[in-house]
Amino acid sequence: MTSLVPLDQLVTRFQQQTPIRASSLIITLYGDAIEPHGGTVWLGSLIQLLEPMGINERLIRTSIFRLTKEGWLSAEKVGRRSYYSLTGTGRRRFEKAFKRVYSSNVPAWDGAWSLVVLSQLPQDKRKQVREELEWQGFGAISPTVLANPRCDRVDLTATLQELDALEDSIVFETRSQDVLASKALRMQVRESWNIDELGTHYSEFIQLFRPLWQALREQENLQPADCFLARTLLIHEYRKLLLRDPQLPDELLPGDWEGRAARQLCRNIYRLIFAKAEEWLNAALETADGPLPDAGENFYQRFGGLR
Repeated sequence: MTSLVPLDQLVTRFQQQTPIRASSLIITLYGDAIEPHGGTVWLGSLIQLLEPMGINERLIRTSIFRLTKEGWLSAEKVGRRSYYSLTGTGRRRFEKAFKRVYSSNVPAWDGAWSLVVLSQLPQDKRKQVREELEWQGFGAISPTVLANPRCDRVDLTATLQELDALEDSIVFETRSQDVLASKALRMQVRESWNIDELGTHYSEFIQLFRPLWQALREQENLQPADCFLARTLLIHEYRKLLLRDPQLPDELLPGDWEGRAARQLCRNIYRLIFAKAEEWLNAALETADGPLPDAGENFYQRFGGLR
């Protein structure tokens, strides 16, 4: 039990998931807390750190083994101890996955679009390409046409190449527009990106974490262990939301878009508790050389600046 009722409720909610997604939580922990400190920790200290989350040692070891097999982590033995580090591939995946989590604002949009036509692909390959591009923020405006207002052309080309679909896909780029978002376009966006469902998920996030924000503000002395648990669960839930969010420009979103309030809430909580959480991490985690190295300067630039 912690000193904060809303935090206890969040921990219990996580523990009641069936099955407990330990691997996903460990990815969150590495990306949020371990990567800024060099990316390497002793497995034993990681097990102790996650014990309050209700994840037993066996599940953590199984999850770490799986992440190693999938290329996220690599292991090094020093005596009888095992130390797990991010691989080069794992680090690039983390940078890509977590970049959106900590960004301070959404870049301006000039009204241009990228369109990918999949009509020349075999049906099974079309499904595979569509699923991958939707994960990258594309929306289907017809069964064979995907659109994205914020596409990175290099990433798109690399993705189509990896899927062996580049030669059979047709890519267009539109010019910028004077009228960025007509009524018809906003309605199309609402359908193609399932905006209403995503908004519901953001509302649930706000309902989950607003009581925690209020409880934290009322605490005279925040406890480092509580701050670590709160920060980990906060980023874990927010990261899962952003995986579904195509990060559309403001011009295409409803005026009362809950994603804006969710980002503000996440930023406010993070700024309030990050320093105490760092105290707990520094005391709990170990590397082969002893305590964790200091966090890099990039860490303090999260959410537009933590200092």
